[in-house]
Amino acid sequence: MTRLRRALAAGAVVAAASMVLSGCIAAMIPTSGPTTDPRDPDTSGVSEELLPFYSQELSWTECGVGFDCTTVTAPLDWENPDDGDIEIAITRHRAQKGSQGSLLINPGGPGASGKSFVLNSMSYAVGSDLIANYDIIGFDPRGVGDSTAVQCFDADEMDAYLYDVPEAERGSPEWEAELGEANERFAEACDNNSDGILPFITTINSARDMDLLRGVLGDEELNYLGYSYGTFLGATYAELYPDRAGRLVLDGAVDPATSGLEVGTTQALGFESALRAYMEDCLTDRECPFSGTVDDAMNDLGALLASVDRVPLSVGDGRMLGADSLMTAIIAALYAEDNWPYLTDALTGALQGQAASAIFLADFYNSRSASGYDDNSTEAFRAYNCMDYPVEDDPAAEEAARKKITEGAPTIAPYWEGPDPCEVWPYPPTGSRGAIAASGAGPILVIGTTNDPATPYDWSVAMAEQLEEGRLITRVGEGHTGYNKGNRCVDKAVEAFFIDGTVPDDDLYCD
Repeated sequence: MTRLRRALAAGAVVAAASMVLSGCIAAMIPTSGPTTDPRDPDTSGVSEELLPFYSQELSWTECGVGFDCTTVTAPLDWENPDDGDIEIAITRHRAQKGSQGSLLINPGGPGASGKSFVLNSMSYAVGSDLIANYDIIGFDPRGVGDSTAVQCFDADEMDAYLYDVPEAERGSPEWEAELGEANERFAEACDNNSDGILPFITTINSARDMDLLRGVLGDEELNYLGYSYGTFLGATYAELYPDRAGRLVLDGAVDPATSGLEVGTTQALGFESALRAYMEDCLTDRECPFSGTVDDAMNDLGALLASVDRVPLSVGDGRMLGADSLMTAIIAALYAEDNWPYLTDALTGALQGQAASAIFLADFYNSRSASGYDDNSTEAFRAYNCMDYPVEDDPAAEEAARKKITEGAPTIAPYWEGPDPCEVWPYPPTGSRGAIAASGAGPILVIGTTNDPATPYDWSVAMAEQLEEGRLITRVGEGHTGYNKGNRCVDKAVEAFFIDGTVPDDDLYCD
């Protein structure tokens, strides 16, 4: 069975590429000195078997200018809490004014590091008013980063998995077999190297971990800002713990009722739309390597992709830039409008037979640097998706999706499918897809951007409609997610909600 192309890391971390690419990273200067937290854990309503987890005392150590870090012990299996433990890594930036409590941040993925997101780019994650009024908490969900993590390939093996150009012709049975064997090797390595945690890397378990974080941090309710996949995590929390849901904002929503096949189809159309928006803008710039109409430019880009698919470009370090890696570079740049100049550089270079700018974007997307891979986002992403999404085996639905992508996203379509990597995952999925109402959780704000390629606007509309008290905030514009992107209408509504509890009377449209 085939489905969406690599499924996509739909996270605000990728959307922050413009900050990282331009070098705007907050300083991180480790210091030493453990401290204890004077706030008492909140253990109200906690069962006796979970009380040792919720009553644990945290020991904090300074880990950057204005930040401290710690780890929280959580059950490996929430259904059987005596069956082993895992560690959840968190960082905290204390409120600059009187604290209204903790505000947990998740940047998406699944598989993105919330700890690194807050440590390295807190002012991108949240606005100054929230930094002043809340203890900002970044955390690595189970399986991710500095928490007990999924581990699969070493750097050389990961290079081969992500960048090697298949020998067989695209779309042929031999090509399917070649990619299928690579997926099998990856899944086997994940199982062998992850110390038995793979069956428990699920969004439901991660949502339970968030309630544990709420409790040990001493908050009676969870205040939460989730981007992209983090919206699904936040909605899941509200469904599990409606009486403990405080002020939740879900930005760039994932529709909980959408199947994996539908996700892939909708994202393909979304990235094609974003690519056309980029082309329309590019054609107004004399540096643009394309000319004519948007359709002309898209056809020329399709020809470039086909050319690189036939004859990959040398990167210079032993790797080759094939069509799949070039498509990864394109996708990485489309997450934020500020990154479009980087895409122009990459496509100009590729047209001239030079791979450097394109491989830079692909490496950023894959978290690859000169020293190797900076995180385990690819591994964690696979682990969560393979456990969260039910197995799909409907040839008619597959064919309908393929036709829709071919007609609606003709430039992207040839590079959007392949063997489903979850077919060979060592554990069957335990998740389900369905509407989330979060009955009793109170008002929840949902933000959707009208031309968001990774989490299309319709998904935010759907989530806001599903939630019992969902309020939709529409940001008119390009790129992934909407808060803290310079739209004062969006920012004012979000910050008034978090700081004063002000809920928009109706759905809000921010032009």
